Amino acid sequence: SATAGPGPGTPGTPDAPGVALQTVASGLSSPLYLSSPPGDARLFVVEQGGRIRIVRNGTLAPTPFLDIGDRIASGGERGLLGLAFDPQYATTGRFYVDYTDPNGNTHISRFHVSNNADVADAASEQVLLTIDQPYSNHNGGQVAFGPDGYLWVGMGDGGSGGDPQGRAQNPADLLGSMLRLDVRGDCYTVPADNPFAAQAGARGEIWSIGLRNPWRFSFDRESGDLYIADVGQNEREEIDVATTAAGRGRGANYGWNRMEGTACFGSSSCDRTGLVIPVTDYTHTDGCSVTGGYVYRGSAIPSLSGIYFYADYCRGWVRSFRYANGAATEPREWASLKTGGQITSFGQDAQGELYVIVQGGTVYRIVSR
Repeated sequence: SATAGPGPGTPGTPDAPGVALQTVASGLSSPLYLSSPPGDARLFVVEQGGRIRIVRNGTLAPTPFLDIGDRIASGGERGLLGLAFDPQYATTGRFYVDYTDPNGNTHISRFHVSNNADVADAASEQVLLTIDQPYSNHNGGQVAFGPDGYLWVGMGDGGSGGDPQGRAQNPADLLGSMLRLDVRGDCYTVPADNPFAAQAGARGEIWSIGLRNPWRFSFDRESGDLYIADVGQNEREEIDVATTAAGRGRGANYGWNRMEGTACFGSSSCDRTGLVIPVTDYTHTDGCSVTGGYVYRGSAIPSLSGIYFYADYCRGWVRSFRYANGAATEPREWASLKTGGQITSFGQDAQGELYVIVQGGTVYRIVSR
């Protein structure tokens, strides 16, 4: 049952329809993410230490798809953090990862598959973008292709506490931002319609600013809306939604470090002019670190269609809401989806079915019961 707290983050609605967790794979080492190429029945699970593992028909393949453990720094909030397959992966064999190198800096790299469909060519790495990280935490790490065909990258504010250098509010700094890159060529280019593309002194890669540590963002497969779960400082966890009507947040400022969630950060008042306010947040009486998920668009549980799922890393609960008319509606907590572990991520397969990933090494599928 939900503990008492403010707003729609703490619903008391009982489970309906009935859902449950089904174990898909176990014995993984600090799994952080799951994805599948379009039209591909395999599941690709990211392990923080630098490996990508394949699950096929419920069996974890012994040979990693990719192992770049020798190129990364892992532990805490560092490691191999994200994976995105080219929308035309079946033809191009290209995929993209986000990891921290031995110095702790972020690399956005492209790899391609080898002649063996179950093994990537580890020597094919092409580093597209390196971003210096001043501290060890708040690396972001999500990479995903948007409905526009561009690669989106979620960057944290560089770490420490309170964003001491004000990076998240600085469009000349890639940290604390959502980036949008055209990676169709050999390198990457800046899409001409990026909001800062023509602004002197700003980084054209930036799509939106004001993020602290976006730990998992996703696009609704049906509407194209962008959901961002942004980890808070000491008080509030937030979820932002950028709709297609608002250009998916083109040039948006999500408020950090002027605001934390729906509250002013470090003071009772702040200038909220031009800031995008979260659609929902919850306080640290209710959790400690938000884990963003997906809007369900699978076919196995039609009653869940259009519902966005998210979790808290510390408490292990799973909650959901339906975004409608600019608001988070139908808030619910799912007792039957509580894993008892620390939820590091959600995943979505090629069919749109959803998965819950626990740091202890287990991947679950959300199923009807």
